[in-house]
Amino acid sequence: MRAVVDTNVILVANGAHAAVSEDCRQACVERLLLLVRGGRTVIDSGNQILEEYLRRTEPRKGQRPGDAFLKWLLNNQSNPKRVERVAITRAGANSYAEFDALDLPVQVDPADRKFIAVAAAARGRLPLWQASDSKWLDWWPDLGDVGIHVEFVCPEDIVRFYRRKFPRRRAPILP
Repeated sequence: MRAVVDTNVILVANGAHAAVSEDCRQACVERLLLLVRGGRTVIDSGNQILEEYLRRTEPRKGQRPGDAFLKWLLNNQSNPKRVERVAITRAGANSYAEFDALDLPVQVDPADRKFIAVAAAARGRLPLWQASDSKWLDWWPDLGDVGIHVEFVCPEDIVRFYRRKFPRRRAPILP
């Protein structure tokens, strides 16, 4: 099992998103445990993903599940059997050559592009885990067309968030 983990999976596991269901929080905890127990987390070699994780968590304390995951990730970051580092090419602020080369027809939030760039640069098909950012429901079909597989950890919650955020739109079908 290899995966790129969006920051919101870690935050939801930490209980930092009050609107998610307990099932969603538990699903995020279980996903992170899959990686800790024998998977491989895929991050960028320039540490942009790690830096984002660090800004939003407290790994030194390691008390919450997402913090414990990040503590594990930091302890294993030099172990290629547990952490796969992928080079991505910065093309500007929140811009990456690997992302730009996908030539997506949708506007992806700048802060999310690094995750997509890493998934694009990694060898082989691997999931990009998403928990609670409902905008990804609009992006996943186009991402799938270019080989980026978005896996929604909390499908019911994310559809609920989408309906609340975009009440006039019909929620897209999940992959």
